[in-house]
Amino acid sequence: MQKGRSIGVFPLAMINVAAICNIKNFPLTAEYGLASLFFFTLAALIYFIPVSLISAELATGWPERGVYQWVTVAMGKRMGFLAIWLQWIENIIWYPTVLSFIAATFAYIFNPSLATNQTYIFLVVIISFWMMTFVNFLGMKASGFVSTISALFGTILPGALIILLGFIWMAKGNPSHISFEAKNLFPDLSSINEIAILAGVLLSFAGMEMSAVHAKEVDNPKKNYPKAIFLSASIILILYTIGSLSIGIVVPKGEIELASGSIEAFRKFFDAFNISWAVPIVATIMTIGGLGMIGTWIVGPSKGVYASALDGELPPVFQKTNKRKMPTSLMIFQAVVVSILSTVFLFMPDVSSSYWILIDLTAQLYLIMYIQLFLAGIILRYKHPDVKRSYRVPLGNKGMWTVGIIGICGAVFTIIVGFFPPSNLAGSTLPVYESFLIGGIVLFCAIPLLIHYFKKESWKSLK
Repeated sequence: MQKGRSIGVFPLAMINVAAICNIKNFPLTAEYGLASLFFFTLAALIYFIPVSLISAELATGWPERGVYQWVTVAMGKRMGFLAIWLQWIENIIWYPTVLSFIAATFAYIFNPSLATNQTYIFLVVIISFWMMTFVNFLGMKASGFVSTISALFGTILPGALIILLGFIWMAKGNPSHISFEAKNLFPDLSSINEIAILAGVLLSFAGMEMSAVHAKEVDNPKKNYPKAIFLSASIILILYTIGSLSIGIVVPKGEIELASGSIEAFRKFFDAFNISWAVPIVATIMTIGGLGMIGTWIVGPSKGVYASALDGELPPVFQKTNKRKMPTSLMIFQAVVVSILSTVFLFMPDVSSSYWILIDLTAQLYLIMYIQLFLAGIILRYKHPDVKRSYRVPLGNKGMWTVGIIGICGAVFTIIVGFFPPSNLAGSTLPVYESFLIGGIVLFCAIPLLIHYFKKESWKSLK
């Protein structure tokens, strides 16, 4: 074992599970019942595993700046800047979705009916994000501790509890709103609207390129890293499937709200078990945990873009920091974008439609970035074959091509089906849905390319 390598297969798998598995994602496929297993398994095969393996190789060969460096070395600064921009902007689009989840959960402390009130959701999203932005101006010395506590109490414990309640519900012989017949293991594959949910499911697995930095710390990474990835993929898809089923059995199909589905399931469980007084307690814990998670995420994704700003890819205004070295200009910019995007809660038919369209746009942009990542993995095998990598995708260049092509095809397929709203959202929202997605993709991809085209040598920081 080389010095400094101490992470085993199981601990690394648990790091991935803790980083990715989130109760917020349970309602996405809850009304699909057993077919949720199909969606999560497909997402693991065409997305989670390819991203994990290729990111691990790139992270152990070029560990400094993540996706920005990987794509830049492979395809040049323009594509590298596009990749890091997309990784950043998709987080900005994701913020309103997790904040709407927090807002809906918070409503169950005092007035559950507000969980579906679009104006309430919009106001809480805006106020919460600006508040957490200004809090981050003060610096986050304890961000690691806050993040850990938030993940534990905001997502892990509630997620484990809702799964436990689902088992108790079924063990007591209570009625279920979903069928457990084998024929329901597959969705209606003839309907593209049924498959469209895949975009949101893939996003549930997002972030593996971040945890890939741990690959170089694994004992015998060539053998043990793939084991950890397949173990974590198995655990995550089991937890997601059981979590979705726990919501689906107690909340009737057609009544599952994407933002409030989890806390509504808790309410129904607690009402049935005559402990309704526990609903505000769980809601409070989940709200505090969610806000803590947002607080630690506000700065993190900005660091990669800030690095590219110092490298001359953004105007000098985005290089500004306060005395605590926080990238205040970037943080204010992202708060403005979040505020604009959050207006979707005001003009879409309901909260679930607003939630989904933001999730879908996030997934589309993230997948464009991942296509660049897959291409970078293949290109760097030929462009820099001698760079030492502690971990390599197995079976040589053929293995890299196989994994890369699976990832690219999976991403392209999901982008295409993502332009069709899921069956429960199709109908009158279609024109707005398509316009929002196409406009968002064109706008957010064009901005970094235009910035790069017009950039000046004087933008490069002397820091």
